[in-house]
Amino acid sequence: MDFPQYQPDKADYLPLTDDELQDLDDWLSDVPTDSAMNIEALDGYLSAMLLSPSPLTDKPGVEWMSPIWGGGDPFQSGKQRKRIGLWLLRHVHSLAVQWGSKQQEWEPIFSVAEEGEQQLVDAEDWCTGFMIGVDQDGDAWSPLFEHVKTAAALAPIALLGGDESQLSAEDQEKLTDLHWRDALSREVPEGVLTLWTLREQAD
Repeated sequence: MDFPQYQPDKADYLPLTDDELQDLDDWLSDVPTDSAMNIEALDGYLSAMLLSPSPLTDKPGVEWMSPIWGGGDPFQSGKQRKRIGLWLLRHVHSLAVQWGSKQQEWEPIFSVAEEGEQQLVDAEDWCTGFMIGVDQDGDAWSPLFEHVKTAAALAPIALLGGDESQLSAEDQEKLTDLHWRDALSREVPEGVLTLWTLREQAD
C-alpha cells in the first residue's frame, strides 16, 4: 500500500474545507478499530510529525500515515485510499504554511464545551495525538523534553496527552478540573509556535 511522501516544495496551499474535515472525521470514526484517531487527535499527531527533529520529508508516506487509522488496510477502494492520502498531505502542508507565514489562519482542532456563557477548551485528544507522534520518534524527541525552552513549550501537551499514570497525584487531581484543563489547553498553541520557531532557527 503506497502513499506519496510529503514534499512541501511541490505542494500547493490548499487547507481542507470544513466539509472535508468532517468527511475525514466521519471516515475515521467508521474504521473498525479502537486505534483509529479522531480529527482532533489527527491534527495533534500531524503537528508532532512536522515538529519532530526527524524530518517528515524523509519518511515514507505509509510509515507516518498508517498510525492515523490504526494500521492495516481499511480502505474500500484505491480511489478512497488516494483521497484520504491527499487530504492528509494537504492538511499537514497547511499547518506548515500557517505556522510559517499565516499564523492568523491557524486554529488547532480542540474540543469546546459550553458552560453557561463561557466556552471551556479541552485539548486532550489533540495532545494525545501529538504524544502518539512523539512516540514514533522517541529517541529524537527526548532532548526536547530536557532542554529548558522546548521542555516548557511541551509541558502542557505532555500533561494533557501523556500517560496519566506517570503524573503526580496533584496533577492527576488538577486534570479533573475543567477550568484548569481549559487554561492548560490555551497554552498549547503558543507552545507549538515556539517549537516551530526554534525548529526553523535550528535548520
